[in-house]
Amino acid sequence: MVVPGGVCIFTSLDVPSSVLPLRIPLQAVAVRIHSTSLITVCCLYLPPNAVIRQQDLSNLVDQLPAPFVILGDFNGHSTLWGRVKTNPRGRQIEQVLSDHCLCLLNHEEPMYFHKPTRSFHTLDLAICSPSLLPILNFSFEKDTYNSDHFPIVLSRDYDASGKTFPPTYSYNRADWALFTQLAVIPDAMVKTESVNTAVQEVTNVLIAAADLSIPKNSSHSFQCYKPWWNVDCQTAYKNQRKLWAIFHRYPTTENFLAFKKAKNNARRVRRHSQRKSWIRYVSSTHLFNVK
Repeated sequence: MVVPGGVCIFTSLDVPSSVLPLRIPLQAVAVRIHSTSLITVCCLYLPPNAVIRQQDLSNLVDQLPAPFVILGDFNGHSTLWGRVKTNPRGRQIEQVLSDHCLCLLNHEEPMYFHKPTRSFHTLDLAICSPSLLPILNFSFEKDTYNSDHFPIVLSRDYDASGKTFPPTYSYNRADWALFTQLAVIPDAMVKTESVNTAVQEVTNVLIAAADLSIPKNSSHSFQCYKPWWNVDCQTAYKNQRKLWAIFHRYPTTENFLAFKKAKNNARRVRRHSQRKSWIRYVSSTHLFNVK
């Protein structure tokens, strides 16, 4: 029998990470990520009709080096995360939280939209080690992005931990001629009896030259510019978000149809703008034939 579902984790090439092998019969993957500190991230999917052994869930937690975060679709209901009743799967999750002294990051807001019944539920959970609870902020996107799940967003409270991302050098804006003039390393600097002293002095020279010749990027994140995004796209998208918020508060058939109409219109406007932008770009280029 083919079991539905599947999980995966994408990590940035700019952040060191490694795969953590798991020896469990569950749909789960885990990686260890080193940003400002080492943390384990695990993604888990528990099919709604599958029989999940309590021991398998416990073994998964035992194989994750602390501190860790478990994210996934647990398909369980419990009063702990805002449901009216607790089902057997929910009791299993409650037992894992209790046995291993774990923390639930979720609030009571529903993050799953069940289209057949047009109702909202909470199936996606974020569970973490106790040491991460004070520094992790839990939130979720207000748009499903053509899915039936609202994406979960975990951010780190660097003010609470006293840590911030350091600025990075913007090498594409560097004045390399100035850097060459400043990064002068005489022979006497490296011909010392102490290797550690030589390395430290060379490092100081290079860092000082870089600070004066290479601008730095701030720690703020920047969104990628989309040349096709214009006022019409923005207006259509805002209308889609507005009608979705109305339907979210009042899930009637009339409001649902209004949201679907706005969503289709936003998609049509976006595709039209993308096509016009591509035509303008192609028209502005020259084609060279190489024989």
